[in-house]
Amino acid sequence: MTATQPRGLRRRAALLAAAVDLLTEGGFAAVTHRAVAQRAQLPLAATTYYFTSRDHLLAEAFACLVDSELAATRAWVTDHGLEQIIDEVADADRGRQLALWELYVHAGRDPALQQLARRWTDGCVAIVADALGLPAHDPTARLIYTTVTAQWLEHVVEQRPVADARALLALALRAVPSRPDTQGTPSASGD
Repeated sequence: MTATQPRGLRRRAALLAAAVDLLTEGGFAAVTHRAVAQRAQLPLAATTYYFTSRDHLLAEAFACLVDSELAATRAWVTDHGLEQIIDEVADADRGRQLALWELYVHAGRDPALQQLARRWTDGCVAIVADALGLPAHDPTARLIYTTVTAQWLEHVVEQRPVADARALLALALRAVPSRPDTQGTPSASGD
């Protein structure tokens, strides 16, 4: 079902916000129809009215999370530069980060979630490419994204030192061919 009336739109948005909150607090298993309805302070029947199944609810919650995190990441990189992204990762809400990684794990088993995982990856690569002044399909953008992602995963899961991640990103950025100064800071090549 879709919500078209203002009240329906508000209820659906409240349910999705509750699902995202539960996803970031307790992971995939925490998102049940009952828990979402309770968190949104709506009747249980509202969840099944707006979402045909738990899988549908989870996919919509992951989509909301991906979209909000991509927007936040793009704004952060625009304001601070790609060179500082490791600091943003280190300071970000750990629950939200774990939820994004959980999306990848479940997407490996659920084809419906694969498109959401790709949307996250492709969006992040586009952010990196824009920050480097490269076309989105340039393999250098994907290489830098992969470096950041590996460091991000190691920090979130293994609590590795942020300084090590900063050093590895700096090394990777030095390997980027000369690029325009898009952030008001020297290019990675030192120009």
